[in-house]
Amino acid sequence: MALSKKTIDIIKSTAPVLEVHGVTITSVFYKNMFANHPELLNIFNHSNQSQGRQQTALANMVYAAAQNIDCLESLLPAVKMVAHKHRGLGVKPEHYPIVGQHLLGAIKEVLGDAATDEIIDAWADAYGVIAQVFIDVEADMYEAAEEQAGGWDGFKEFTVADKVKESDVITSFYLKAVNGKAIPTFKPGQYITVRIHIPGETYALNRQYSLSCAPGRDYFRISVKREADFKPNGKVSNFLHDHIFVGDKIEISAPAGDFYLEIEEDAPLSLISGGVGLTPMMSMLDAIVNTNSNRKVTFIHSARNEALHAFAAEAMEMTEKLANGEIYYGYENPINAAGIHHFTGYISQEFLAEKVDKDTICYICGPVPFLKNVVNMLASLGIPETNIRYEFFGPAMALEKEKQEAK
Repeated sequence: MALSKKTIDIIKSTAPVLEVHGVTITSVFYKNMFANHPELLNIFNHSNQSQGRQQTALANMVYAAAQNIDCLESLLPAVKMVAHKHRGLGVKPEHYPIVGQHLLGAIKEVLGDAATDEIIDAWADAYGVIAQVFIDVEADMYEAAEEQAGGWDGFKEFTVADKVKESDVITSFYLKAVNGKAIPTFKPGQYITVRIHIPGETYALNRQYSLSCAPGRDYFRISVKREADFKPNGKVSNFLHDHIFVGDKIEISAPAGDFYLEIEEDAPLSLISGGVGLTPMMSMLDAIVNTNSNRKVTFIHSARNEALHAFAAEAMEMTEKLANGEIYYGYENPINAAGIHHFTGYISQEFLAEKVDKDTICYICGPVPFLKNVVNMLASLGIPETNIRYEFFGPAMALEKEKQEAK
């Protein structure tokens, strides 16, 4: 359905209001929707809700839609990123009318008389168009996930074939299909969604973890950081660390995600990570090694200290197999100041200038402050925007907004 010029004008005129009141509206939206449809708590990430991250993410998306309602195609990259997460979680077409009803209700509740019937009707029309974009994109993703070799729809039980401690806080879980059949391929850097039923919890808990090995094996590997500093966002990671063992079964959905290595490119490559952000980088590095590539590859990792540095030996071994591979790592607060590492403290612009050529394609993953700094430094060094590709863990949000939250 095409939107009328009148509807487009009304939607664009509300954008400044959404910029100011967006998070309040989305907070009311989620509160009311979960009160009326608690079954949706089996889909949504509870920790992102408790920290307000999901509310901010949705507010950003609604604001962007209002600004670009006359050219929604410009939002397609953001739509695809969210759609990957929706497909992994099991968001289906029947959920969109529920969302629409409560989103319009929240706009009316927060804005009061300022949200006239004309405005609400315009947003109802606009929401219908936006929702259909998501539904169509996600339908293609569901079909592709199910029809690929070894693929499936929804969640499927996998067996924990091995459990390996990689550092003081990161443990890897090797997951094999229960029926012993082949598993689908994936793109290096993608993730799977893990659904856990924890005793005492009313609803299922979902978390998305990057795959940390290359495709083409008979297992998936995820490498999970124990989140012990915050609650409730440590529920799943702590349960996996403490209560899931070899032989246990967990439910996962097929691989998803739009942050992945373009394996066919041949430009110099830098994989830059901080903390547990190295997990998708390990998948990318492993995939590059498997192609026997002559491509220049620079692997750079930052950890708090040696005890928290996962995959140190594995990354070194893989890099040494490359014809043009280099590896560098450093520690914010090294346990042994005189030990082997390439920088102390945070990654500096000077360090990046020495190790990253201007024609390099850079993949970056890590905590928001790390991402903010590295992305800005690479841009300052003249790396083209198209060559700066990043992902941070959490709901899809504009990096600038995340920077503000991190301050």
